[in-house]
Amino acid sequence: MHDAHPNPLRGIALKIASVIVFLVMSTCIKAAGSDIATGQITFYRSAFALLPIIAYLSATGRLFAAFHTRDFGGHIMRGFVGILAMSCGFYGLIHLPLPEAIAIGYAMPLLTVVFAALFLKETVRLYRWSAVAVGLVGVIIIVWPRLTLFSEGSVGASEALGALAVLLSATLGATAMVLVRKLVRSERTETIVLYFSLSASLFSLLSLPFGWTALSLNAFLLLAVAGICGGIAQILLTESYRHADMSTIAPFEYTSILLGTVIGYLLFDDVPTLHMLVGTLIVIAAGIFIIFREHRLGLERRAARKAMTPQG
Repeated sequence: MHDAHPNPLRGIALKIASVIVFLVMSTCIKAAGSDIATGQITFYRSAFALLPIIAYLSATGRLFAAFHTRDFGGHIMRGFVGILAMSCGFYGLIHLPLPEAIAIGYAMPLLTVVFAALFLKETVRLYRWSAVAVGLVGVIIIVWPRLTLFSEGSVGASEALGALAVLLSATLGATAMVLVRKLVRSERTETIVLYFSLSASLFSLLSLPFGWTALSLNAFLLLAVAGICGGIAQILLTESYRHADMSTIAPFEYTSILLGTVIGYLLFDDVPTLHMLVGTLIVIAAGIFIIFREHRLGLERRAARKAMTPQG
């Protein structure tokens, strides 16, 4: 729900801020080390995210209302799929260069278009189908060099598995977005955000018998900061959509690849490959085309409704 007085610049600023804070989260997780179980990472990410979310909802007087839900089962399903997506994404993040993990993750909005057409029966015309196909070709260009590493020993295999994990994360993330689209028909945004962090924390605990390790103080602090950043970024993202249309804000998601490339180079010595750069440009171009097309269709629908409204 937008404010009575939209402010696109504020919406864009909040979106970019959310991208930056999400990148800080990813950087902390990557810096914590590759020997930490992904289930353990997702628990800290989800549990500590509750701190800023609960503080924010309390400050705005919406905490108790956020617990009220008409679709508890829907939240559980969204949380289960979401935590699987998060776990796969974190595995890939640990085993791949940061900008590469970000770039492969851009497959999610492309797959969301496909799944929305298949499961929600949303109308997707030739223009968007073409853009999705082109974008997925870009994803294949990014992923393909990693897949050839299966034959090059354990190091190469871990990178290949990381690429597949991020791709699976994007697929599960797109599925979660379809579930969210169903939830928003009856649920408040704050309810969806709160129940996701709660359910994700509980589902993550189920992995406790499978490889959790004692954390060093440094690793604990990094994961705690990652969780808090995740919660803050989610709040910033939610607030950004109160000030501007999604079609205005969504393209700024792609600033993450620029910032991620800088962070990856400075902190982890990650140097982008030619395959990654070419594939990323193709994916971003396809994504922006889809956003532009959605914006045009939205304008056409509003114009049609206005034309059908009796005047006077």
